[in-house]
Amino acid sequence: MSYQKIINTGEIVKNLIENHVKPGDIVLDCTVGNGNDTLFLSKMVGNEGKVYGFDIQKKAIKSTKELLTKENSIENVVLFNDSHENIHQYIDEKLNFIIYNLGYLPKGDKSIKTNSISTINSIKQALELLNYNGLLVVTVYVGHVGGPEEKQALGGLFLTLDQKSFNVLKYDFINQSNNPPVLFCLEKSGKSNKSFK
Repeated sequence: MSYQKIINTGEIVKNLIENHVKPGDIVLDCTVGNGNDTLFLSKMVGNEGKVYGFDIQKKAIKSTKELLTKENSIENVVLFNDSHENIHQYIDEKLNFIIYNLGYLPKGDKSIKTNSISTINSIKQALELLNYNGLLVVTVYVGHVGGPEEKQALGGLFLTLDQKSFNVLKYDFINQSNNPPVLFCLEKSGKSNKSFK
């Protein structure tokens, strides 16, 4: 037997993107890393859409630019070499999809990683920019120092969201070893302007 649909959080996120993001959408990748999600989003939104991307590491921005250029998918992407904590300084339009991959850059310096304070500040801004019926997905890696604390802090924040404004779902592989990541998925409702309880 081989699994196909819920192998890992990456496959779940890909499925969410395929089912939600459409041509012309404006989307945000808050942690571009090596650029794989940014590239996928660029292809999904097409020439009429736009992808914003943040990463605090120059190495990540460089790798992402190289990948996008190689795949002829850079024209609809705007990258910022800055912390996702500063979204409000760069973006003032509504977004249809927002993605975070927390932790450290794969094959990068493991001492440079996201933290609960900057991530929560970023997510609060992202929730304000999210369109009604937009999705925000956050993959939290917990196998490194600081990861479990970041997961706990995010879970606490999401518990305070008003259910009339947001539906929050937690994907958690409970029978896998080696600290599998946890995925939070939020959908913004049009029923209320109130974000927190």
